[in-house]
Amino acid sequence: MKKHNFSAGPCILPSTVMQKAAEAVIELDDIGLSLIEISHRSKEFVAIIEKARALALELLNLENKGYEALFLQGGASTQFLATAYNLLEKKAGYINTGTWSLKAIKEARLFGEVFEIASSQEANFTYIPKGYNIPKDLDYLHLTSNNTIFGTQFKAFPETDVPLVCDMSSDIFSRQLDFSKFDLIYAGAQKNMGPAGTTLVVVKKDILGKVSRQIPSMLNYETHIAKESMFNTPPVFAVYVSMLTLQWLKDLGGISAIEEINEKKANLIYSEIDLNPVFSGIAAKEDRSYMNATFNITDETLKETFDQMCLEAGVSGINGHRSVGGYRASMYNALSLESVGVLVDIMSELERKG
Repeated sequence: MKKHNFSAGPCILPSTVMQKAAEAVIELDDIGLSLIEISHRSKEFVAIIEKARALALELLNLENKGYEALFLQGGASTQFLATAYNLLEKKAGYINTGTWSLKAIKEARLFGEVFEIASSQEANFTYIPKGYNIPKDLDYLHLTSNNTIFGTQFKAFPETDVPLVCDMSSDIFSRQLDFSKFDLIYAGAQKNMGPAGTTLVVVKKDILGKVSRQIPSMLNYETHIAKESMFNTPPVFAVYVSMLTLQWLKDLGGISAIEEINEKKANLIYSEIDLNPVFSGIAAKEDRSYMNATFNITDETLKETFDQMCLEAGVSGINGHRSVGGYRASMYNALSLESVGVLVDIMSELERKG
């Protein structure tokens, strides 16, 4: 039985993408060689990575606007470091909305003064801070658009003249935004793009080259721009699957089309959480993530029954993060509305049994 995959990441991918990727591992496009044994300098792979970079900019509506798309390695965790290496000269601001914000703050402090603009840590990150002031002398302001662990998401972004840097690892390509408001976006592929192994960086070129320090080649965005993401051997398979996923999204109708589906999924599960007394939401309602719904079971005596019902229905990956507990249903782009319906039906049935 094919399971309903609610994993927080690495996570579900479109079935058509999986099929094409599986075929390419055996043989890529009838060339007599596997995707994972061809040279990264071959014309076949150069075409793949060029297409992936172009699709990223096209879907974000950032073509011909001074941005470059890069596929790099090391996950978002390396970008915590690279962002500060490339941009932090004196002082940077960070909005602290959870575990990944804290990790980014830790790395940035190696390079300069870090000012925590706002934080929701005192409430275990169950909401997105609001009503804060942004100093005008910051090198940049960093935020995390969606918080997988705590199930919160920025619904509006700060209006500021300070360069905006955003970790969009868990909600990129999931909703329409004016992406030109951001000077640098980075995102691990393993949520809405592809398998673990590559990270998308979208950077406005004119913010680079302004720090006085020397930057190691592998962490220097200008190096990777000059080499068109080919400074070192790229993660061929991860880039290929990301390209397929971005093409799948384009064929579906782009971000506007997937946003409509994602809203339906989120509304379906949050409606059940709010109406069903057996469950309670964790995140503040106005800040609930469309990607990661976090919730608790109100009667612990029903937990074993609920877990068994999920197991029998093929619902996988809904255990909450250890720092929050409870449950977490991750509903990334490739997860169907039907799968969310299966989980909601189980929750409804549990109420009747209880």
